[in-house]
Amino acid sequence: QDELMESGGDSVQVGESLTLSCDASRYRYSGAGLCMGWFRQPPGKEREAVGTFEGVEKTTYAHSVEGRFTITRDNAKKMLFLHMFNLKPEDTAMYYCAGSPGRGYCHNLNLDALHKWGRGTFVNVSS
Repeated sequence: QDELMESGGDSVQVGESLTLSCDASRYRYSGAGLCMGWFRQPPGKEREAVGTFEGVEKTTYAHSVEGRFTITRDNAKKMLFLHMFNLKPEDTAMYYCAGSPGRGYCHNLNLDALHKWGRGTFVNVSS
């Protein structure tokens, strides 16, 4: 089985909300201090950072989602969540949960610092 497994993707309308989940219980790295995050890839486009979570609720977000998206983590269940509000058509993408044990992704949203990600879950936002 995959180390990271995303779920929760759906087709929604503009302005609606959606929460994505990531099961990290099989991820080889663990611990409350582990840097994890989300990135996405819109259809036909390059990957783009979404946000990170590490330590005790330390988060960072890309400008495109700041104020609309929130990342939370359940350390006991080894789950990571992406809460998305006021969704826009440009949020349409495959969303991936990822780990960055070297902290590079949490430091500056550096996609090259991502160690492992799942197969993704697709979010479609239509007007």
